[in-house]
Amino acid sequence: MPPGKLICSQNGKYQKWYQSDGQRKTYIPKAHRQLAETLAVKKYLTFLLADLENEKRAIQLYLRYSPVQKKSQQLLDFPEYQKLLKPYFKPKNEELYEWSNASYEKNSNYPEQLIHNCISGNIVRSKSETMIDTSLFIHKIPFRYECALTLGEATIYPDFTICHPKTGEVYYWEHFGLMDNPTYSKNANLKLQQYASHGIIPTIQLITTYETKQHPLTAEKIEKIVEEYFLD
Repeated sequence: MPPGKLICSQNGKYQKWYQSDGQRKTYIPKAHRQLAETLAVKKYLTFLLADLENEKRAIQLYLRYSPVQKKSQQLLDFPEYQKLLKPYFKPKNEELYEWSNASYEKNSNYPEQLIHNCISGNIVRSKSETMIDTSLFIHKIPFRYECALTLGEATIYPDFTICHPKTGEVYYWEHFGLMDNPTYSKNANLKLQQYASHGIIPTIQLITTYETKQHPLTAEKIEKIVEEYFLD
């Protein structure tokens, strides 16, 4: 970058450019627009760097003094508090609340894998599904866990069937948690093709998340997805 910084000043109805070294200003003629543009980029990047450094310091302070787990989340881990708090997270739309609590055909395969209890009352198969279930529930979004869905002649069980709390539109959320397993990954791709062939398209009606041992799903990622799809 060239030395100095750019100063733009108003002169009547015209804008003038100057290159300043901190003590004196040198006029930049219009014929030297490239210099003005380069100095403008330099000024922008200087300000951006300062903003990012401030943000970094704030994050470092937060990480230093904040608890590993938020107190509100810790509270939700206690079964008795789960029971007492459950009515608070009831969806506002009464019809959708009744839909989420009505009986439905559930996945009966491998019941021994249902080992993780959620505040919603669901028992799910993995910690990642627990985080998804919790996020949907505390945001008062009506959903069902492993509800039967007929696609042509086949019946499948999406991890989560979700009704948008405002529009009532139906979404499906599949979490694929063993993508570093070749057989599992192949079956996941076949399942996505099955959805697509029946008009349920990823990123439109179908939400998908993935993880491997080296790249686990995070609560932050889940929150961003929930906000994007259901909290607009």
